[in-house]
Amino acid sequence: RQIVVNMAATGNEEQTLLPDIEEEAEGMEREMDSEEEEEEGMGVEHSEEEDEEDTSEDERENEAEIQRLEEQLSINVFDYNCHVDLIKLLRQEGKLHRLRKARQKMSELFPLTEEIWLDWLKDEIRVTEDESDREKVYELFERAVKDYVCPEIWLEYVQYSIGGMGAQGGIERVRSIFERALTAVGLHMTKGATIWEAYREFEIVILSTLVSETPKLAEYQAYIDFEMKEGDPARVQIIFERALAENCLVPDLWIKYTTYLDRQLKIKDLVLSAYERAVRNCPWTMGLWKSYLLALERHEADHQTMTDVFEKALNAGFIQATDYVEIWQSYLDYLRRRVDFKWSRELDELRAAFARSLDYLKQDVEERFSESGDLSCTIMQIWARIEALHCKNMQKARELWDSIMTKGNAKHANMWLEYYNLERSYGDASHCRKALHRAVQCTSDYPEHVCDVLLNFERVEGSLEDWDAAVQKTETKINRVNEQRARVAEKEALQARQEEEKAEHRRKAKADKKGQKKSQKANRTGDKRKAEDEYEEEWGEDAELPSKRLRGEEDFGSTATEELMETESGLFGRRAPPRKTEPPGFRKNQQRSSEALRQLQDASKEPRKDENSVFVSNLAFNLDDPDGKLRTLFQGCGTVQQVRPVFSMKGVFRGYCYVQFEDRLAVPEALKLDRQEVDGRPMYVSPCVDKNKNPDFKVFKYKTAMEKHKIFISGLPYTCTKETLEDLCKQHGTVKAIRLVTNRSGKPKGLAYVEYENEAQASQAVVKLDGTMLENFTLSVAISNPPGRKMEDKGAPSRLLGAAMPRQPQGARGKGRTQISLLPRSLYRQSTPDAKAENGTVSAPHTTSLSNEDFARMLLKK
Repeated sequence: RQIVVNMAATGNEEQTLLPDIEEEAEGMEREMDSEEEEEEGMGVEHSEEEDEEDTSEDERENEAEIQRLEEQLSINVFDYNCHVDLIKLLRQEGKLHRLRKARQKMSELFPLTEEIWLDWLKDEIRVTEDESDREKVYELFERAVKDYVCPEIWLEYVQYSIGGMGAQGGIERVRSIFERALTAVGLHMTKGATIWEAYREFEIVILSTLVSETPKLAEYQAYIDFEMKEGDPARVQIIFERALAENCLVPDLWIKYTTYLDRQLKIKDLVLSAYERAVRNCPWTMGLWKSYLLALERHEADHQTMTDVFEKALNAGFIQATDYVEIWQSYLDYLRRRVDFKWSRELDELRAAFARSLDYLKQDVEERFSESGDLSCTIMQIWARIEALHCKNMQKARELWDSIMTKGNAKHANMWLEYYNLERSYGDASHCRKALHRAVQCTSDYPEHVCDVLLNFERVEGSLEDWDAAVQKTETKINRVNEQRARVAEKEALQARQEEEKAEHRRKAKADKKGQKKSQKANRTGDKRKAEDEYEEEWGEDAELPSKRLRGEEDFGSTATEELMETESGLFGRRAPPRKTEPPGFRKNQQRSSEALRQLQDASKEPRKDENSVFVSNLAFNLDDPDGKLRTLFQGCGTVQQVRPVFSMKGVFRGYCYVQFEDRLAVPEALKLDRQEVDGRPMYVSPCVDKNKNPDFKVFKYKTAMEKHKIFISGLPYTCTKETLEDLCKQHGTVKAIRLVTNRSGKPKGLAYVEYENEAQASQAVVKLDGTMLENFTLSVAISNPPGRKMEDKGAPSRLLGAAMPRQPQGARGKGRTQISLLPRSLYRQSTPDAKAENGTVSAPHTTSLSNEDFARMLLKK
């Protein structure tokens, strides 16, 4: 073949000899192959014996070499190559114990290479049997990753940790090792990608086993909160993006995300991009537009961009009028911050924007919502303060405040005081005096407070003539206000008497109806007795009626017992009526009904000492053992002589009782337990007074007149506590007491009384707190002026008049046959509604009844 090749290379022209030469070469090759096969066949017979001899000889040689290397290391322990050769020989011979010692000794002297560590780790992993051995391998990996930055060792480490993820905390351990591996070798140019790929595959497998459906918003919220606590910005951002991809129309989620970016990352492109997406997904949310404007200003966006975003916000379609007020305020704040008041260009633009905002609210917003959304004229107040503070233009500020007062704000004291403070800061004493005089004349909600401010001002600034004029004006105002309040109180009293007359009429009608039922029952009893007489006449005097046999002849000495037995047995063998549903605790109370009756009879023999007793009411009907529970409750007040719980004839507790002490000094201590909660209800404790002997005694312990040092708060959330209310009110003065109003079952009504140290603090609290928000509830705050108690009218004529009124015909359900008034509206005489009076109540209009002569006179006029 070589000849053929040479001939082909030299371009020999004798190509005709090629076939013969090739055949000859092939024959020679066949002869050589047959000779080699014969030689191999002869050697097979001796191979096994030779292998055994070679193996034993190799072992002896390796052992001798191992001993030589160990002796050499004993002479020079820092011979690196000798260590490497020894480890290779020991691993080849499979001497694990000696190999481990050799590797341990070398690792103490030198950092091991990646190959040596991988061989060592794989050998140890191969012989691992239980969990304790796994911990030793983990320790070995920790030693290995400290020598060099080796991606292969980290990859082996994470793969080995995945095998132990079934143990407690195994998944967290795997993630921790992956995170460390990414930190160490994640940026390795050629091998770092393998760690990322392994980590991704691991998380995909975990996710496939845990997530069966798309996470809900609440789950995303919990996940976001967890990641925000951990503080990794990249993880927080990606979970926000995942949540928004599936909940893009949730404004709160966008607000939370943009706030995080704005406060934590502060990267311009990232922040502005998030805001742009947010307002496109939720354009109706004013808070997003407002924050967007602030973010643009914070990142120094140009004026044209700010204006374009603001114009888009005005066309976004907010859902309430106040949203437009807030977005205008944000834009005006931006314009004010960019004004250099030494130059007129930006100032003119600011004034034009203020004027445009007022026109926009008056026209566009009022046309859509029927209100401007700025009842307190906040934008005009800000404009007036800017004119006074920065531009020194008090004339323009006064014109703005005149416009504010003409929009229905002149009756509010806080508006006048705001204007007075502006004049006090930037105006002069003459305009301050004029403003306070107008305030005294126009204020209708808190005239006393405005009068006090005027008098204090004249004490400091005014002359004697000014003082006299102020005193005269304030006295006239206070007298007029007192007259108005007296008329309102008289009207309230008249309405209360009318209501009482109606109630008396209803009670009498109910009593008449009850009397009719009793008479009908008596008639039925007479018919029954007549039937019994006929029965005796027919069968003779010795005959015994079935009803008598059933009832028996014994006298039980109790009408209630006879009625009970009569109901159970029935009359003339008729079936008894069905029993009513038993109240809770009825059977237990029924078992001791006879005992309770005997106790009442024994107690009635002893006169009750009212001066040593208290009356306890509003207790639960199903209160278990009222005697023992009340004794325990009142034993701290003094020695309890007796407790008299009141039961019905069927043994059901009626919810009130009398507690008598041995000493009258215990009564004041017992009264301190008033309103204490017992089984979830407030217990009422009052003095034990006989109303027949003391008809003028009043149990109500709170004042019903105006208390200028106390405020009345309504509109509170039902979850509001005393501590929350105290934190809110103590910012405006010293709080002496707080009382939350509850109903009889102990549930709050959303009302409260707060007592301050003096009248000035209470007035300040009213001005500052009225209209504020607490837990999304708008508070209404006023000086305490509770309505008068509805006491019974002692005059007999009114009762007789109410009793003589004709009764309204009743329908099938106990109400009037019609709920529609058949009287024409023109015949009603409605009283003019008065202004706001006691604690925010307004007297309702009422209709005056007309006689037949009045109807005839009105018809003749027509």
